[in-house]
Order: sequence, then C-alpha cells, then structure tokens
Amino acid sequence: MKRAKIRKIKRKKVSILLMGILAASLALACATAYSQFNPKKTVTSGPAAYINKESDETDEEIADFDMESINLLLIGSDRREEEYGLSDALMIVNYQPESKRVRLASIMRDAYVHIPEHGMQKINAAHAFGGPELVSETIEENFGIKTDYYAAVDFNGFPKLLDLIIPSGIEIDIPYEMSHGIGMTLEPGKQTLHGDQLLGYVRFRHDKNSDYGRVERQQEVLSAVKDQGVEFKTLLNLRKIIAAADTYIDTDIDKKSMLSLGKSLIQNGTADMETRRIPAADTFTEERKDIGEVLVLDLEANQNVLEDFFK
Repeated sequence: MKRAKIRKIKRKKVSILLMGILAASLALACATAYSQFNPKKTVTSGPAAYINKESDETDEEIADFDMESINLLLIGSDRREEEYGLSDALMIVNYQPESKRVRLASIMRDAYVHIPEHGMQKINAAHAFGGPELVSETIEENFGIKTDYYAAVDFNGFPKLLDLIIPSGIEIDIPYEMSHGIGMTLEPGKQTLHGDQLLGYVRFRHDKNSDYGRVERQQEVLSAVKDQGVEFKTLLNLRKIIAAADTYIDTDIDKKSMLSLGKSLIQNGTADMETRRIPAADTFTEERKDIGEVLVLDLEANQNVLEDFFK
C-alpha cells in the first residue's frame, strides 16, 4: 500500500512538473500527462508505451476541461539561491478549447506599472519583490487579465530542459552576428541551435531592436518548439526532464487541472500560435525615471489590445 502511494505521488509530481515545461512546450506537457493517466487508453508500442511502463494503471476518471478559456502565466528569470530574480521573460498564454486557439502575449520587462505595495516600478521587478503571485496580481491590476496558473522557469536550467525536450535542436535563421552580452558568438545564417545557443539567442539585446527584438526571439523559439512537436527521444528522456524540472521549474497547477487540460488538447488539438507584444505599437513612450529607462504605457489602450486578443 505504501509503495502504491509513493508511485501515485510520483505520478502527480510528473504531471505538475511537466506543466512547468509549458514554458517550452504546452502540447508536450499536457499530452504526455493525459496519455499517462488515461485509464481507457492502452498503448503497447512507441514512446507512450515507455511512459506507461513507468506508472501503474489508475481507475481515476479524467474530467472534461470545463473552462471556456484558460490563461497561463509564464515567467523566465535568473534565480539565485532561494531568492526570486528579476523576470527576463514574461508571457501570458491563452488557450480556448472550442476554437483551438493558442495565443501568447509577451510583456516588455521595462513596462512601467504599479506593483502592489511597491509603487511604480518596471514590471520585471514584481517577480523579485514577491514571486509569481505578485506578478499575477500586478498583471491583473494593470491590464485587467486574471491568470489561472503560473509556470516560472529558472533560465539557468533553460538549456538543459530544451536539450531534453528537443534533442535535435531548433533551426533558426540568425540575421546577423550576435555576441555582446551572451558569452558566445552566434554567426549569421540558417543553422540548428541547441540549449546554450538558444538561451544566448533569446537573451541577446544589443542591437537596434534592443528588448523588442528579444521578445520576438523568445516568441519565435517557443512557437518553434510547439510546432516541432514531440520527438521519440523526448519521451525516452522523461525521467531526466522531470529531474531537471524539479530543480528549475516552479508551478502551481494541480493534477486535476493538468489532466483535464491535457485531455482537451488531445481531443481538440490546437491551431497555430498567435503572438502579441505589450505594450503595443503607438501605446507607450520611452522615458527616463529614477529607476532608469522605462516604457510609460497608455494602460487603457493596452488593456483593450489584450481584451481583443484574448476574446
């Protein structure tokens, strides 16, 4: 009985941690969890069979996903010891089962907003002040968007997770040499990038596009991972992915929600990912405050952009 309980806890942990990997692949996380727990699905060959060997059968019924829309907050940051770091990437993923739409909105880290109990600050400071919960509060207060769950990824583990999820790498067409501030040199041209190189690519900001270009590259890589799908080696690496996720990912999604969402993704599928950047064009000004260069937003205009985007 004790052994069975331990295995059940382990399976729950798999579900929660895989949702965290949503930061790299929403479809992979949910589909894997659903396949693992679905009591009516018998798989005798292929990657899913490997997963089923790692867990006992369960008579737990998986409920239908009963939300018309779900908002997931994705945070990428540098974590040092037990402290929260500044968020280097901040995204909201919206999924609507009926329309199969997946939409991703990236919020610029220099957006100048009111952070509860901390006054006017750059939005990336919210994570350092109070972790994912405060980031969620800040987004709701300023943009009127309530997030249902969060997944915070430590960028120190980003390369390892990507190499485990997409072992063959991601093809990127680099427009020009990238080197300053990323600890490597990425040559221009079409090439396949792996973990550390992809981290350098999404964090590069020393060009004419600065943070705007970085946000576009973050969206590009996330979309590429989703489009590339699940490789055979990805599922064979499941144990290593879980171990890495345990160290580098923090998420609050529960098993029930994870499985219901996975069931919906399996049954309904998803359309191409649509992306937006906040603040939107012509809805902000660049100014210097005592905390440095910031983006002063027309909040009402950006609230309207997000409301229309997530309809």
